[in-house]
Amino acid sequence: MVKNYKKEKFETLKIKSSVAKKFRRHCKKMSQSQSMYLMIMLEFFEHNDISPYENLGPHKMMLANLIKKRFNGLIAIIKNIEKFQTKPTAAMMSSLFEVKAKEEKPLILEKKQLEKGGTGEKNHLKW
Repeated sequence: MVKNYKKEKFETLKIKSSVAKKFRRHCKKMSQSQSMYLMIMLEFFEHNDISPYENLGPHKMMLANLIKKRFNGLIAIIKNIEKFQTKPTAAMMSSLFEVKAKEEKPLILEKKQLEKGGTGEKNHLKW
């Protein structure tokens, strides 16, 4: 027992014998005195602002599985966005830039050749 409570006197509570037996067994499991364990329980309820009548929901493992399912769902959504939005948009943008690069090339090629013969005139051929 905690030092502050050693000098306090004991009070009796009227509870059913089956409840008292169950409470004593639980206190032994937790290695606490009955007074201290009851104090810890009351502080827990006050601190967390909950009532013993409230349902705290599923167990931790069920919550962990639910979170894993949500993560898997998020991953599927991100992959879907990547497949149907990001990659096609990137492909369209790259094709636009490729078309722009092709447009900058000259469309008509000029080839200058020297004419055979001794005149020295140049013949312009356009392809």
